[in-house]
Amino acid sequence: MPLTDLACRKAKPREKLYKLSDMGGLQLWVYPNGSRLWRFAYRYRGKQKGLSIGKYPNVTLVQARAERERAKDLLAAGEDPSHVRQVEKLESQFPDDSFETVANEYLEKLRREKRAQATLEKTEWLLDFAKPILGPKRVGDIRPVEVLAVLRAVERRGRYETARRLRSTIGAVCRYAIATARAETDPTAGLQGALTTPTVTPRAAVTDAKAFGGLLRAIDGFDGQPMTRIALQLMALLFPRPGELRTAGWREFDFEEAHWTIPAEKTKMRRAHRVPLSSQALSHLNALKEMTGGGVLLFPSVRSAERPISDNTLNAALRRMGYSKDEATAHGFRASASTLLNESGKWNPDAIERQLGHVEGNDVRRAYARGEHWDERVRMMAWWAEELDRLRERRR
Repeated sequence: MPLTDLACRKAKPREKLYKLSDMGGLQLWVYPNGSRLWRFAYRYRGKQKGLSIGKYPNVTLVQARAERERAKDLLAAGEDPSHVRQVEKLESQFPDDSFETVANEYLEKLRREKRAQATLEKTEWLLDFAKPILGPKRVGDIRPVEVLAVLRAVERRGRYETARRLRSTIGAVCRYAIATARAETDPTAGLQGALTTPTVTPRAAVTDAKAFGGLLRAIDGFDGQPMTRIALQLMALLFPRPGELRTAGWREFDFEEAHWTIPAEKTKMRRAHRVPLSSQALSHLNALKEMTGGGVLLFPSVRSAERPISDNTLNAALRRMGYSKDEATAHGFRASASTLLNESGKWNPDAIERQLGHVEGNDVRRAYARGEHWDERVRMMAWWAEELDRLRERRR
């Protein structure tokens, strides 16, 4: 027998929960604390399920029956009313579904994850290529051909690598939209193979021992900013990623224990990385401390002590010394060290890779190779500093 408004109003609490049934699976649950809650009982794919409709009298009997009929319509269409409710709830949390809004939310997510500033700036720069065309569109309505049009416009400028990275970044935004219930598919998934494959040119590096000695002598004789000369000397001795040295702060260095701890947020692998400091490295750092030790950064910009030198400073210094971009780069010091250390045959390749801040690509091997090889790396970095001194002196 169907319920009436009078029966609903007169439903009094008892010691235990009890239910008043209306037709078609609609029930009014009466709790011991006096709360009365509408629920719709149904079966979906052979399983008994329930849908919460709301509290009585906030939701009237007429309204509850209307929600029951809506749920039945969904079941008739093959959908689960509870799942549809969850999706609607998520969609209500993200009312704006334009590509530009979702892209800005994705950038904010990267900031919360404390991604490197360079990564944030590069991602924002890439998205600026897409926003003029895709920005106003509903992210869920964007088709692959529309994304391809954006990428083709970048390719026409000869920027094939930028187009490739832009496809990946647009895809990341669309997958974020899927996760937040504002899209169902990633339109970039079908574009693999549609773009021109860029020619990969490795960063130039001096890997011949004699030539590397010549580079070290050129750095020692650099007549530009003393701070820049020390930065290049430290690049040779410590071979970090240039951005890690460029943005280094004095608080990262332990002079007593002789090591530099690069914070996780500054490393490519998002893991804190320790670098042993040889006596030669400490000597350069002490000289630098007399110049910039009163501030936060080792290498502050001449324009602002709160900002580091630009990412082009070290490469510009190499050009000034006569090394073209095809001969030497700041990043190339890593390849120089890797090559010469491996060729020496004195050090475990895993210790060299760990000092470079690389992570083992094989998941199984990584699980069994968690050691830092710290003691060997301390000895290796001391030997490397002595080797650089020998290379400077060896002119033949």
